Amino acid sequence: MIKKILKWMGIGLGCLVLILIVAYAVIYFKTESRINKTYTINVQKIAVTQSAEALTQGEHLVQIKGCRECHGEDLGGKIFIDDPQLGRLVGANLTQGRGGIMREYTKADLTRALKHGVRKDGKSALLMPSDEYNSLSVEDMGALMSYIKSLRPVDRELPENEIRPLLRVLTFLNKFPLLPAERIDHTKQSVQTVKSEISANYGQYVATGCVGCHRPNYKGGEPLAPGFPPVPNITKSGNLGKWTEDQFIHTLRTGITPEGKKMDPKDMPWTMTKEFTDNEIKSVYLFLKSLPEES
Repeated sequence: MIKKILKWMGIGLGCLVLILIVAYAVIYFKTESRINKTYTINVQKIAVTQSAEALTQGEHLVQIKGCRECHGEDLGGKIFIDDPQLGRLVGANLTQGRGGIMREYTKADLTRALKHGVRKDGKSALLMPSDEYNSLSVEDMGALMSYIKSLRPVDRELPENEIRPLLRVLTFLNKFPLLPAERIDHTKQSVQTVKSEISANYGQYVATGCVGCHRPNYKGGEPLAPGFPPVPNITKSGNLGKWTEDQFIHTLRTGITPEGKKMDPKDMPWTMTKEFTDNEIKSVYLFLKSLPEES
């Protein structure tokens, strides 16, 4: 009797293993198809200058958009995720040094990468927040590109990206924003300029950088990936509803909440938000406070 039970247990285990192998094979080929999909983009023309004003604004955008978090302090690239389950994700060397993409990227290539999340080879960039950059004005996109093209060359060759099983599964289930090109309206044209003023409208423009973590409704939710903390609600139905403007500004510039909590910059990038101008930070507060209450 025991032998029969063990036999059926073995058969059941074998069937389970076979099912898992088939399921992962489907996931692998489906995600490979998405990763290798090529996009044809009609790139909007963006003027690039070396004016002091453009370079200053470009450097400011690099700081508040978190470019250095993935591409390194010198923007010469770095490995920003190296996990045995997720894989290895690499922020490219953005300079013209050895190993840098700007040795080959034209202005159109750079526009395509920043605004559309599409690499020079036509495939989607990996985990590049281009869906946030897509809404930048022509003026701001030009400033960002101007600053990148002005960077001091950094000689740094980096390894290739590597997608491991858990990351494939999360991508297959649309639980990880690996492929930005899938989420972008590639026909959208950027407006010429956005006026820097203290208003909810300008706050919405600035707060696009918050969407990647806090979701399009800014109400947060489940962790971005296994091991990450839950994402807080930053509308007035969350803690923001209890905070004054001064408390909001203090939180985003010091990383310390009105409740006395010290925020980890790996979870909440206050080291970037502290660089917001007064117009930017006050406008973001107005915008978030203007969002409707949860139904």
